[in-house]
Amino acid sequence: TDDEDSDYQQESYKESYKDRRRRAHTQAERKRRDAIKKGYDDLQAIVPTCEQQDFSIGSQKLSKAIVLQKTIDYIQFLHKEKKKQEEEVSILRKDVMALKIMKVNYEQIVKAHQDNPNEGKEHISDEMKFNVFQGIMDSLFQSFNASISVTSFQELSACVFSWIEEHCKPQTLRDIVIGVLHQLKSQLY
Repeated sequence: TDDEDSDYQQESYKESYKDRRRRAHTQAERKRRDAIKKGYDDLQAIVPTCEQQDFSIGSQKLSKAIVLQKTIDYIQFLHKEKKKQEEEVSILRKDVMALKIMKVNYEQIVKAHQDNPNEGKEHISDEMKFNVFQGIMDSLFQSFNASISVTSFQELSACVFSWIEEHCKPQTLRDIVIGVLHQLKSQLY
């Protein structure tokens, strides 16, 4: 009868709707799992510590937990490296700034000498000036060398001010200059 045919069509329509929903859900779940699997495969390919080096075992995949842990470790390592590089850049920028300041000072000295090349020449010879300068610098360098560590710019900058305050006081410099002049005087006479 028509009623029986109608009931049969509704029942087969319901089953096919359920089947379609189930298939759609299964496909969606498969896509989700494939996306997750691809993500883990990509991580394993990108993170250097996830690469398999033991070829005697074959190409076994690492577990997802190990891939995640190695990825976390690698990201932490990269963060530390980035921080180290940022610190190095900061130190280099300070070095560049110090060198620029020194350059400006030397340029000013050269310009001053070019503007007045004969200033003071008639009194003291260049050799005598050099000997006085050398004596003063030797004395300062000896105290500097004994007091200051120059293994890194950071150590140098940390202790150079205390050295300047201790060894470059006006009275200390005056005593050094007088000592150098007495020494040169005794060499001359």
